[in-house]
Amino acid sequence: MNPLSLSEIAGMCGAALIAGNPEGIVRRVAKDTRSIEAGDLYVALRGERFDGNQFIAEAAAKGAVAALCDGEPPVGLPQGFGILSTPDSLTGLALLASAWRSRLTLRAIAITGSSGKTSVKDFTAAVLRSSLRTTATLGNLNNEIGLPLSILAADLDDEAAVWEIGMNHRREIAPLAGLARPEIGIITNVGTAHIEHLGSREEIAAEKGDLLEKLPSGGYAIIPAEDDFAKELASRTSAPVLQVGFDRGDLRAARIRYGLDETRFVIEGEFGRAEGVLPVPGRHMVGNALLAIAAGLQCGITLEKCVSGLAGVTLNSGRLAKVIRGGVTFVDDTYNANPESMIAALETLEGLSMQGRKIAVLGRMGELGIHAATGYESVGTKAAAVLSTLITIGEEASAIADAASKAGLSDVRVVSDNAAAAKLLSSFATQGDLVLLKASRSAHMEEVLQHFN
Repeated sequence: MNPLSLSEIAGMCGAALIAGNPEGIVRRVAKDTRSIEAGDLYVALRGERFDGNQFIAEAAAKGAVAALCDGEPPVGLPQGFGILSTPDSLTGLALLASAWRSRLTLRAIAITGSSGKTSVKDFTAAVLRSSLRTTATLGNLNNEIGLPLSILAADLDDEAAVWEIGMNHRREIAPLAGLARPEIGIITNVGTAHIEHLGSREEIAAEKGDLLEKLPSGGYAIIPAEDDFAKELASRTSAPVLQVGFDRGDLRAARIRYGLDETRFVIEGEFGRAEGVLPVPGRHMVGNALLAIAAGLQCGITLEKCVSGLAGVTLNSGRLAKVIRGGVTFVDDTYNANPESMIAALETLEGLSMQGRKIAVLGRMGELGIHAATGYESVGTKAAAVLSTLITIGEEASAIADAASKAGLSDVRVVSDNAAAAKLLSSFATQGDLVLLKASRSAHMEEVLQHFN
């Protein structure tokens, strides 16, 4: 964000400046006192288990110049510390982001989907940065708090933005898309993530399609051609639709070859032909890359530059990252999980040539509700076709073990927690073995790697 005065910010978010210098300058907006820097505006948000208003003094002590708050400010704040009072801090944050978005002239790309959002965001940002000054969502800050912060992190000089939009209930994407005002919308897929709250894949597709409905007619929608709901998604927008895929689509990938360190593929279609390289394994990652390339092409970047941008991409930790411990090779895919991404990770293992055994340590998948049994069964069945050994963690994930056993996998182990999984794995994994680690984020599966010795 470019520097703004407290009086400007007050006007933008409809807050009352009840303390501080109206000409005081804010250089960044932050919601967490653990990351406060000098010159920040601290936004005091309320949650189910915390009240950010209680940390205003801490924010001031760490160098914040002001706080946007909806509670009574504490006494004893530094002289000149600004207080922007609002009826609701979250609403104030959204109003501030909306006003700032109105000043930005950049081209915005918004991404949503059941899985792969953050990888597609990282790929798309890498493609755009080959030619354009680009801002992007940090990590997966993609909800009603994260998206405004991502918008406020953009500068007036930025030429493009790549913003991730998430949801776990119906009618969450539309207001976020309205805030982001994208010209290009990308749907990664329609799976079963959050199906507990939405009830069916049809409802999930309807929610994802709300992003495309917000696109201007002069924008562009980018969707996977082979998704079950591709036709329904395409019907949700007046903008032109670009479809990407493997066997069909306007942009396609062929001759996919991958090892642990990279994936090579050929890009074909109406935009020409080129050879692509990704520093990560997996056919599904190629699908994610195609979505990013399509966005780059629609931003006027040549296919060759799109490909060169992808080659140097750096993904966040916990996404098919190779880690070697004591001669054992781990595929750390612990960032998150749902049935589709679990199966995609297992398919990646299936396609890798290894001297040793293929082992997976799998944990729970969240927000599946009444669809959990079906989801766990599909993962277990796939695991039986790929693995030498399966370890599952916790009572919920034991359903994967049951399904794998029924499908014919003989070496199936069930443990209670991450430490027990690490201890068990340490007792038999040897040099040359390949181990996949994957579960929902709440399972903290990375602890298995930390405890392995």
